[in-house]
Amino acid sequence: MKRLCRFGMLLLSLCMLPGMAQAADPLPSWNAGASKQAITKFVADVTRKGSPKYVPPAERIAVFDNDGTLWSEQPLYFQFVFMLDQVKAAAPQHPEWKDNPAFKALQANDFAALAQHKKEALELLAAANSGMTVGEYDKTIRDWLASARHPKFNKPYTELVYQPQLELLKYLRAHGFKTYIVSGGTIDFMRPWSEKVYGIPPEQVVGSSQLIKFELRDGKPTLVREPKIDFVDDGPGKPIGIYRNIGRWPMLAFGNSDGDQQMLQTVAGRPGGGLALIVHHDDAEREFAYDRTSHIGKLDKALDQANADGWTVVSMKRDWKRIYPGGK
Repeated sequence: MKRLCRFGMLLLSLCMLPGMAQAADPLPSWNAGASKQAITKFVADVTRKGSPKYVPPAERIAVFDNDGTLWSEQPLYFQFVFMLDQVKAAAPQHPEWKDNPAFKALQANDFAALAQHKKEALELLAAANSGMTVGEYDKTIRDWLASARHPKFNKPYTELVYQPQLELLKYLRAHGFKTYIVSGGTIDFMRPWSEKVYGIPPEQVVGSSQLIKFELRDGKPTLVREPKIDFVDDGPGKPIGIYRNIGRWPMLAFGNSDGDQQMLQTVAGRPGGGLALIVHHDDAEREFAYDRTSHIGKLDKALDQANADGWTVVSMKRDWKRIYPGGK
């Protein structure tokens, strides 16, 4: 009888092994391959005591671009779509806009013409997204995210985050890393939802910023948005934003475009080494395929440097089993 029980327990254990192995994989949406191996080896090397590459937890900083790295960005940056909607909503109070070539292009949904009038477009965006308090603007963002839908996938924008990256963020934090967003998008747009979606609290969001002024309204201290950009956290601005807001150089950086190149250079050139990763959008069926000639998220010079210097280029088509939570 005892032998039968032992045999039964052995069979049960063998049956459970595949499920246990799958559950033990912290990155189940990543296919086995060079990219996944580069990540897990790097994390093991810097977190294993006794390793020549060991790094104390306080210095384990990982930074991620947002647009095109943590969520989709085509056919327009999602924040840009939001800001354009704000322009449309503010139009009745600005009859002078009718002669603005950028506004005419916006009304016609002619984004090629809109790109030809960047100065006028930025003026419109600044005017339509200023004047309110930071609290009022926060509510506007939350309301928009709750109702807006992506034109291709017909889903809320916050559902178009990348499942493999959600797993990676969690995996890094489980190994003592502090995870930050370092994005060209504005902190105002990302902070209202970053903690709920990514597990990244507002104070760990680094981004572009619009000028804010302090004033008393009805005797109450208030912060009001001004129609002027204060800091652009893109390209060479990203290392500056990291220095100003984090105060430690990251040892892992993940981007997807030429706008991330300087941030990736900073990490790759870190004393002791760092891990520089790029998402390559090469999956037209499940998401989008674009790189060198794209008007959004152009990946050209950074891709050349990645190939030359041995940065890890993550193929969305080859390396990710699925793109979005609950989907393909």
